[in-house]
Amino acid sequence: MRILPSPGMSALVSLVNLLSVLLIGCVAESPPVFIKKPVDQIGVSGGVASFVCQATGDPKPRVTWNKKGKKVNSQRFETIEFDESAGAVLRIQPLRTPRDENIYECVAQNPHGEVTVHAKLTVLREDQLPPGFPNIDMGPQLKVVERTRTATMLCAASGNPDPEITWFKDFLPVDPSASNGRIKQLRSGGLQIESSEETDQGKYECVASNSAGVRYSSPANLYVRVRRVAPRFSILPVSHEIMPGGNVNITCVAVGSPMPYVKWMQGAEDLTPEDDMPVGRNVLELTDVKDSANYTCVAMSSLGVIEAVAQITVKSLPKAPGTPVVTETTATSITITWDSGNPDPVSYYVIEYKSKSQDGPYQIKEDITTTRYSIGGLSPNSEYEIWVSAVNSIGQGPPSESVVTRTGEQAPASAPRNVQGRMLSSTTMIIQWEEPVEPNGQIRGYRVYYTMEPDQPVSNWQKHNVDDSLLTTVGSLLEDETYTVRVLAFTSVGDGPLSDPIQVKTQQGVPGQPMNFRAEAKTETSIVLSWSPPRQEIIVKYELLYKEGDHTREVLRNFEPTTSFTVEGLKPNTEYVFRLAARSALGLGAFTPEVRERTLQSSRCLSFSHPSLRGRQSGSQRWWAQGYGAVGQMVAVPRGFTHLGLLCGEVGGAGHLWDLAPSPFTPR
Repeated sequence: MRILPSPGMSALVSLVNLLSVLLIGCVAESPPVFIKKPVDQIGVSGGVASFVCQATGDPKPRVTWNKKGKKVNSQRFETIEFDESAGAVLRIQPLRTPRDENIYECVAQNPHGEVTVHAKLTVLREDQLPPGFPNIDMGPQLKVVERTRTATMLCAASGNPDPEITWFKDFLPVDPSASNGRIKQLRSGGLQIESSEETDQGKYECVASNSAGVRYSSPANLYVRVRRVAPRFSILPVSHEIMPGGNVNITCVAVGSPMPYVKWMQGAEDLTPEDDMPVGRNVLELTDVKDSANYTCVAMSSLGVIEAVAQITVKSLPKAPGTPVVTETTATSITITWDSGNPDPVSYYVIEYKSKSQDGPYQIKEDITTTRYSIGGLSPNSEYEIWVSAVNSIGQGPPSESVVTRTGEQAPASAPRNVQGRMLSSTTMIIQWEEPVEPNGQIRGYRVYYTMEPDQPVSNWQKHNVDDSLLTTVGSLLEDETYTVRVLAFTSVGDGPLSDPIQVKTQQGVPGQPMNFRAEAKTETSIVLSWSPPRQEIIVKYELLYKEGDHTREVLRNFEPTTSFTVEGLKPNTEYVFRLAARSALGLGAFTPEVRERTLQSSRCLSFSHPSLRGRQSGSQRWWAQGYGAVGQMVAVPRGFTHLGLLCGEVGGAGHLWDLAPSPFTPR
């Protein structure tokens, strides 16, 4: 017999179903919360440090490790994940000081949030270890145990205060409380494993910690014998995203009985040598990675072959921008624009540029956030080659095609060089010169200014224009006079500076002025003079006029043709004024402009004594006294001063503060 539901019963069933749907859809989700936080550690150089971090949340968070805000990535840094990536151990081995000393951060994130915790690592050398730093007196040893039997891994450590001992297996912390009493840590520090299982097999380390630091024992393997177990992965390889040219380590660990061999492959290519295939664990070290690829970990034994794949993804750099376009040039700047050339945003642009006429490094302008820029501080009338590249969060991309352009002209920045004059006849002189060092453009010509009254403004001098030649003649001059000559160069923009003045005597056959006349002090009493001889003249001798300062009479010296001369017998720390002229068989040429130089300061010391005392200077005590005098003069000694000594400082002159080095005396 079939029973039909009543209308009231149908309504009740519908309500129950609706409540079930609502309850199912209201499962509580939560952001990450740390359940195990890393602690600060003090390690020893060459040793090991491990930071353990674990979080909970719904959905389960993913835990990663950063250093300075970036994911850790080094051949000595390894991250071992556990608890479905909700936990991770950062292991650093071997420790290096000071490069590994830093603040490391553990980041846990899920769709509902992100939390971060920090831990500090300090690394000391062995010779820096404080008293009481932990020491492993007895570490674990290789052990083989039958399955279901008890295995004990021994460990003893010392330190002050007494260190706490913990254990790691395959780089992950051992938690005896999670083994239902099967794994116990003994009071001696050893680890006792009852009813051993296949999963107990692995590499064990004991760790001694106290307030002074942390020290790891050498690792020891525990092997659990089983009758026959096919290979399986205890640590699966993890996929990574890295920067172009970056490095990454991929760890793969497999267990079984017999223990499987582990190798790496890329496609059909074996990356692990057949004759060097490790057992149980294989770390693939990839350096300077340029392309994304899949890498396969293969574990094999007589009981089977298993595989696991890790994907390495190389993040891409920005593309090259479009070729720069020159929109404006001046004598000292170039303005360019360019197309980004990148569909995704870039952080900024970098401009590299270089003068094509000069050797040297490229100039760089960084942090440019627009696609238009004016490059300033350039040399006039110079050709430049310019590139642009883009930078994103990954790095700097390749440069664009270059653009070559030239800056505008300016008036010359320097005067013509080595201006020289000589007479062709008694009324005509020839003036010649060399181009300016900084023409700043194409030299269109030169202007030669000359006068017999050099004190007059140059605008009142006579002017002679020259079309782009490096010499000219000036005629209709007065005989037996001395003319002062200056030369400038000009471009299409304007005139450059005038050269230093030279003098020319309007007497046929007399030589021009010596060029590049210079003076340099060599000692307290000598100054060396140097010059270049006048062009196209036969010099029979030189005449030198010099004087002390501005208010003494000039001394005349004659000497044979040469390009340098040393004036000796001068006073120390005294300024002298020099003029030089060349003489030919037909007469004396014009003198050079004055050149000034000061002799070096004397560093001699004068011995002195009180008139009634005699003795020898030998002490190290130092005194200051006011002294007046010069070489050969007696120096006054203050009343009551009964020491002999040396008077040091400038020789000559008065009113100086002398350094007095006294010594005991012996009256005679």
